[in-house]
Amino acid sequence: MRGTFDLFVIGAGIAGLTVAEEAARRGLSVCIAEEVMFGGLMVNVNRLSPAIEGLPASGSDLAAEAMTRVYDLGVTPLFEAVIGFDQQPDGLLAVATCSGTHITRSVVVATGAQLRKLGIPGEAKYEGRGVAHCADCDAPMLRGETAIVVGGGDSALQECLVLAEFCSLVQLVHRGSSFSGRADLVNAVQQQPRITVYLRTIVDSLEGSEFLTGARLRNLDSGQVSLQPCKAFFAYVGLTPNTLIVPPSVKVIEGGIHVNVSCESSLNNVFAVGAVRSGYGGKIIDAKEDARLTVTAVCARLGYA
Repeated sequence: MRGTFDLFVIGAGIAGLTVAEEAARRGLSVCIAEEVMFGGLMVNVNRLSPAIEGLPASGSDLAAEAMTRVYDLGVTPLFEAVIGFDQQPDGLLAVATCSGTHITRSVVVATGAQLRKLGIPGEAKYEGRGVAHCADCDAPMLRGETAIVVGGGDSALQECLVLAEFCSLVQLVHRGSSFSGRADLVNAVQQQPRITVYLRTIVDSLEGSEFLTGARLRNLDSGQVSLQPCKAFFAYVGLTPNTLIVPPSVKVIEGGIHVNVSCESSLNNVFAVGAVRSGYGGKIIDAKEDARLTVTAVCARLGYA
């Protein structure tokens, strides 16, 4: 059994880091745990679009600055997985990690979300062998190659534009008849000669041998099927909140943790911020607002000014 914290943050993406920083500034003892990488999905974004005035334009730089501030404020970092947590009879919360159990007065779940999979044949088989998730990371290795992107929102459009700087051809596949992304991104995609758009089209399967070589596309109106060659495949069709560690007493709605106006869940003193909660707006400013509301509520509950 470890020492007692005022606040235990699970997940160190931009939402979790902001909570930890704001709580530490207000005098709370804080621990933050992250299994994979401090900074979360944000570290994979080379260029934030739109950039926020006064903040770094790179996601990795933004995350690095936040991590530095958290360390400087004396937050306790744990580089390990959280197995689960639950409330004890005395009202305190026990957080189980790989190294033991940590006691805390409040918990913030900031585990974020992962890119939703299509669930088509070949998707799992070619994971890491053509199926990729970060255009910013992989685009320089695809110079002169062909890539396929699935989706119709901001993420899909932005990643297409990144890939088009390196690939000879980017094929954007969207099941709808129009895009849901920002108008400026839609215009940029339509004006980029290296991007070919397939509307009202879905991907039936991914093909190849040892590595991915193509995707089988089907037009929803005509039913016509074509095999399009590609070296890389990216799906940006939404996010699945990472809620596996939450106990049954935490209410989950439509995949995300249900919270009130203060970001508190159905379990007392357990809060959820960022992409893991239902109704999250998806922007950095939304993550920061979640953090502000949460820290304010926690401080009031614990008697901090």
